[in-house]
Amino acid sequence: MKIGLDVMGGDFAPDVTIEGAIMALEKIPASDSIVLFGPEDIISQKLAEKNGAASEFIVVHSPEIIGMGDKPIKAYTQKPESSISKGLKYLKHHDIDSFASAGNSGATMVGAMYSVSNIHGVIRPCTLTLVPKETGGMNVMLDIGTNPDVKPDVLYQFAILGSIYSKYILGIDDPKVGLMNVGEEEEKGNLTCQAAYPLMKDSKDFNFYGNIEGRDLFKNKADVIVCDGFTGNVLLKAMEAVYRMMMKRSLVDDFFEKFNYEIYGGSPILGVNAPVIIGHGISSSKAIMNMILLSKEIHDAGLTKKIKRAMTNYMESK
Repeated sequence: MKIGLDVMGGDFAPDVTIEGAIMALEKIPASDSIVLFGPEDIISQKLAEKNGAASEFIVVHSPEIIGMGDKPIKAYTQKPESSISKGLKYLKHHDIDSFASAGNSGATMVGAMYSVSNIHGVIRPCTLTLVPKETGGMNVMLDIGTNPDVKPDVLYQFAILGSIYSKYILGIDDPKVGLMNVGEEEEKGNLTCQAAYPLMKDSKDFNFYGNIEGRDLFKNKADVIVCDGFTGNVLLKAMEAVYRMMMKRSLVDDFFEKFNYEIYGGSPILGVNAPVIIGHGISSSKAIMNMILLSKEIHDAGLTKKIKRAMTNYMESK
């Protein structure tokens, strides 16, 4: 397997990306390789500084850089030699098997849709996060910011995508799907949730639990939490704020330590034709390492093929 990494992505790149790549190299089989996208001179310099051997990596010279503040579509289309654009081009042509970036998430999302494109039948690709359960294990929550406004059929598809991820990456055999709402009753919520509920209620594509509320976020009521990207992003940022507050007060225990983004590395873009991982802009070397390892896990699980199969069944049943 060839795992692509955007060396210039993130607030602390290229130092932490190179450090993370070196750390990840020690944890993957010798048969796998890490492909570094970025300016060749910078990569060589940083590898030397970090005591990394250039011969252990594949380096693809990508001299242009997409900044965190660049407009996604403009940056991706006008900077074809950037680490993001070139990495996704390699992914499209199967020169690498996955691509990960902690850089401009909008450009990475746009680039993924432009290059490897959506899986047939997927209306909107989305991103997810893992939410720790009080009883142990993890909930999957999606979307977390990619799609602030959605229609009911998009929420339905999020349930399919989240269920597949929960089953094949987290190992939950028959994951329960909950629709994030302001109440448990069927008629509760805004117009989108009210319309989504009857679509999801009798689904044969996933195991629908029903509505859940914000207070159920860390419970075991649902394994997959479905919401629009606006709601999901607010919940995610609130969890990050609570974790930082607990850290400052030295109140973090084993449960709250699971809120640490570094453990998870990044968020996969679900619904595109190849594994693409978006990392946190403030990613540390540990987060970069785990982002690379997540890329491998998703590829090895054949997640993209499983989503394609599920979407084919979904389209045929409509």
